[in-house]
Amino acid sequence: MIIFGKQLVFHVLQKHSEQIQTIYLAKDVEKSVFNMIKKHGKKIEKLDFKKAQALARGGNHQGFLALVEDFELAKFSDLKSLDRLVVLYGISDVGNIGSIIRTAYALGADGLVIVAKNLAIDGVMRASCGAAYELPIALVDDGLGALNELKQSGFEIYAADANGSKINKKAEKFVLVMGSESDGIPKKALEKCDKIARIEMRSDWDSLNVSVAFGILFDRMING
Repeated sequence: MIIFGKQLVFHVLQKHSEQIQTIYLAKDVEKSVFNMIKKHGKKIEKLDFKKAQALARGGNHQGFLALVEDFELAKFSDLKSLDRLVVLYGISDVGNIGSIIRTAYALGADGLVIVAKNLAIDGVMRASCGAAYELPIALVDDGLGALNELKQSGFEIYAADANGSKINKKAEKFVLVMGSESDGIPKKALEKCDKIARIEMRSDWDSLNVSVAFGILFDRMING
């Protein structure tokens, strides 16, 4: 898998260098930067602009690309032993998924479950700026079945929905379910949840970006 962008490549190089096979440089870099890259003992190749653009499929690589091992998703069964999980139900925008992964890791989530049939993991990786390497992420296609299993494993399941109630206490072993901005959480999935949580708006506005809403709700669930 090809990753690109200075922040992502450097994050993986410094924290998960075993994942990197080759570093590609598509621009001249300062000697100190080159030496930092070189000390990790990875193969380094220089690329011209055209080849770099092709590898990045037109993305903004900033002159830094890398060939890495394919990303390994976690097993859903392994996540059931954790305490604070996030379930993304039907969210398809990789930018939002990546942002939620960054926030989830920063705020102390233990793992993340994505309900989808397919996932552009390379896009999610870039959007997460490498945070996806720091958090176990499972992919499931049966969301209702996953919620049932989590309930049986002792999780209290919260759903984010505008028709819910304000969170007024810390949660312990819990799952926070976030739905897509266009359709929200499907009705059958909402019915599986123990509590419905909402964010009170002080101004006349009907919704927030899903990644922003997630950060607010998850912080309240962690810190009260």
